[in-house]
Amino acid sequence: MFSYHSARHDRRANLFRLIGAWAAATSLAASGAANAANAFNAAIAPDIPPGAALSLEQAQTLAVARSRQIAGQDAAIEASRDMAVAAGQRPDPVLRLGIDNLPVEGADRGSLTSDFMTMRRVGVMQEITGSDKLALRSRRYEVEAQKNQAQKETLTAAVERDTAIAWLDLHYAEAEADAIKAQRGQAEQERQAVEAAYRGGKSSQADVLAARNAVALFDDRIDDAARQVGNARIMLARWAGDGASHALGDRPAIDSVRLDPAMLDTQLEHHPEIAVLVRQADIADAEAKIADAERKSDWTVEVDFQQRGPAYSNMVSVGLSIPLQWDRKHRQDRELSAKLAQAEQARAERDEMLRAHAAETRAMYAEWQTGLRRMKRYADELLPLARERSQAALSAYRGGKGTLADVLAAERGELDVRLSALQIESETARLWARLNFLFPSGHAMSPALAGESK
Repeated sequence: MFSYHSARHDRRANLFRLIGAWAAATSLAASGAANAANAFNAAIAPDIPPGAALSLEQAQTLAVARSRQIAGQDAAIEASRDMAVAAGQRPDPVLRLGIDNLPVEGADRGSLTSDFMTMRRVGVMQEITGSDKLALRSRRYEVEAQKNQAQKETLTAAVERDTAIAWLDLHYAEAEADAIKAQRGQAEQERQAVEAAYRGGKSSQADVLAARNAVALFDDRIDDAARQVGNARIMLARWAGDGASHALGDRPAIDSVRLDPAMLDTQLEHHPEIAVLVRQADIADAEAKIADAERKSDWTVEVDFQQRGPAYSNMVSVGLSIPLQWDRKHRQDRELSAKLAQAEQARAERDEMLRAHAAETRAMYAEWQTGLRRMKRYADELLPLARERSQAALSAYRGGKGTLADVLAAERGELDVRLSALQIESETARLWARLNFLFPSGHAMSPALAGESK
């Protein structure tokens, strides 16, 4: 009885020790993973001192460095290059071992040496693949590596574009919030003035209530603007990580893009998405050439050494295997025809994508130019007129020739015009981001100014 409990106690103690060791190992692994992640983030993050502003370029650098898709594409490129090397090698030789003509009946049953026909065989078989086929197979994966490189550039451009849009959305959300806060401050001053005038018997209770209502409406708009700022910062953090907690730097100039409308078709031929389809067509062409080369059979050579009993001589056998393409018309020729059709399909998809990209880019370019013209109109005409109207209404009210309702209406109109101007500028900046980052920022393009003709 004593020994039973003692053994059970030992088993429990061992179990607890194992659990403790497992927990310690798990904690150590988690700590190591966290440290590795922190080291990785520190290595890829641009140097942004505490309190410093986050520029658009810094946000894009962060986003590209943090992207796991881009890192995964690097792995795909490496894999294709390794496959290109492997595909260029001849098949491995095959070691063949066997026993021929082993007796299964009579007095010599199961004997390896009694019967003169029994042989122990060891040999090597090698498939002889032509160097042209090997080169074509290797070339197919080299082109696939180039396609993966083009896909990496496509992902890089998309990350830079989406980061730019998120950065600009936050910039304009904060600008709209600042405009509403500024207008709210002015409304607060008017409320205080109206209440002072009411206490002095120079204003009505209706004016006081109207002034208070205007301030409350501005407070509501400020809360909604804060919500939009928070959402925009969350979207920027999706790309820039902790960098999104910094204040934003100056907005980049949006009156020029890296596209030349006169050379748009030529430039778009090198667009990463088009380059992907070009490489896809090249892969299809390479596979068609491989299918054409496969119409020539690969021969297989075999050499065997055959050992017999001590009373008999050993032997050597040499063999040659040649596949018989007895139905080439319905197999090899059909495979070649299918590959050629796939190559033609890939070229057609490339041409159609190029046309679609050109049309979409021209439409965006025209819309961007229209947005720039509207921005100028608001800055030169509509905003000054709205300010003058507000000042005129306020002067008339102070001179006893206008009402507070006119002042509040004019101020609401000025704010609406200001917010409309910011909305138009935001939409134009989004178009600028989509046009300017059609290609990764590393690509040198001819800049196109807003005033240039299409």
